[in-house]
Amino acid sequence: MPDEQPDDIQLAVELIGRTDYGRVATSMRALPFLAFARHIVADGRVLLRMPRNCGYHQACAGSVVAYGTDNLSSARPGESLWSVQVVGRCETIEPTAAQLERFGPAPRLVDGEPYEPVYLGIEPQFSTVHSTDGGLERRFQHVL
Repeated sequence: MPDEQPDDIQLAVELIGRTDYGRVATSMRALPFLAFARHIVADGRVLLRMPRNCGYHQACAGSVVAYGTDNLSSARPGESLWSVQVVGRCETIEPTAAQLERFGPAPRLVDGEPYEPVYLGIEPQFSTVHSTDGGLERRFQHVL
C-alpha cells in the first residue's frame, strides 16, 4: 500500500466508528471467507463481537485479517459514498464493562442456535478508504 500515513489509519478507524457492523476477511483451511461482526472503536483499535458457534473467530485470532465496512446502503440522497478497510493482527480480547455496554444487546439466536459472543481486537496497520464526489475530503479535513 502506498506510503501509509497515521492520518490515513485514523480516518479509516473514524469511519468504521460511524457504522455498527462490517465484515472480517481471512482464510480458513486455505480458503478465503467473509464473516459478519458487530464492532466498536476503542483507543484506535477495532473491537469485534462475533458468534462463537460459527467458529470463524478461530481462524481470525492470531492471524492478519482485513475488516471493512461502508455506507453504501445507508447514505442519504446527495451524501457521498465511502468504503473502508483496515488490515492488522487480530487477537482474542476480554472487553471492559464499558465496552460491552457500547456493543449493545446481542442477538438471541444465530443460525437457529443460542448466541454466544466471542470478542476480538484488530490493531490497524494498513488502511484503504474510497469515496465518491470528494465528500470525505470536505467532511474530514481535520484528519487529512
